[in-house]
Amino acid sequence: MSMQQLTDQQIISATQAWVDSFIIGYNICPFAKRERERGSIYFTVNRTADIEYFLEHLIQECERLDSDDGIETILLIYPEAFTVFADYLDYLDIAERLLIEQGYEGIYQLASFHPGYCFEGAASDDPANYTNRSPYPMLHLIREESIERAVAAYPHPENIPERNIELTRRLGLAKMQALLSACYQTDQ
Repeated sequence: MSMQQLTDQQIISATQAWVDSFIIGYNICPFAKRERERGSIYFTVNRTADIEYFLEHLIQECERLDSDDGIETILLIYPEAFTVFADYLDYLDIAERLLIEQGYEGIYQLASFHPGYCFEGAASDDPANYTNRSPYPMLHLIREESIERAVAAYPHPENIPERNIELTRRLGLAKMQALLSACYQTDQ
C-alpha cells in the first residue's frame, strides 16, 4: 500500500505502535511511557510537499503547546516527504533555526527521527541508528522545561544514549529491522 493510500489514522497508528513497542517497550526514552499513558502525546500528519507549509505547521504546533498544557509533546509526521535522509537533515536545520527566530529557543526543542536515520560516522547497517529510526520522517517537538524536570528526577540521564546504543547492538540488525517493520502492520 502506498503512502497516498494510507489514511492519516493508519499513519498515526503505525507511529503509535512504534512508540509503544519500541520506544516504550525497550525503554529507549524512559520518559515516554508516562506521557503515553496520560494521553499527552499529540500526533499530527502533514502530507503537503511544500517546505513553507511544513515550517508554518511547525510554528502552529508550537502555538498549540503554548495554549494547551494537556499536551506534553508533539510528533509531526511527514509520510510523503523527506524520503532522502540528507533532505530531512536540511529541513531539520531550517526548522531548528526557525524555532530560534520565532523566540522558541529554550522553550521547545526538536528531536529527529527518520526511517533511514544514520548517525554521522556510523555505518548505515549499525543497529545503533535504530535509536532514531522511525516508521516515517518526523520531528518530535518537546517542552524544554519538561525535559529538565524529567532528567532531574532520573538517575544518570547522561547514560541513556550509551545504554540505547548497547541495547540496539545487542538486539542486532535483524531484530531492529523486524521491530520497525512490525509497526507498519498495524491498522493497514
